[in-house]
Amino acid sequence: MDNETRTELEAAAFRRLRKHLMEDRNDVQNIDLMNLAGFCRNCLSRWYQEAAAERGIDISKEDARETFYGMPYDQWKAAHQTEATPEQKAAFEKSHQH
Repeated sequence: MDNETRTELEAAAFRRLRKHLMEDRNDVQNIDLMNLAGFCRNCLSRWYQEAAAERGIDISKEDARETFYGMPYDQWKAAHQTEATPEQKAAFEKSHQH
């Protein structure tokens, strides 16, 4: 497989992951993703921002989040994010101990 095709397939897989997290399973909370997988939607938007920076493109944290979330982050939080439960917070603390 050539590099261009591989990049296109990787981009398609990323777009499908984004759709899955933003449309198909917007009920899954970021803290649950962090607890189970060690990354969340915010991580993906940060990785997008970092990839842009590696290419000399300056994208703010807010713009990267809006690109990933498809709306301003505050709107996403208001529409889909709930307050973390004590159990979720405890699991987060446990999973992020060094």
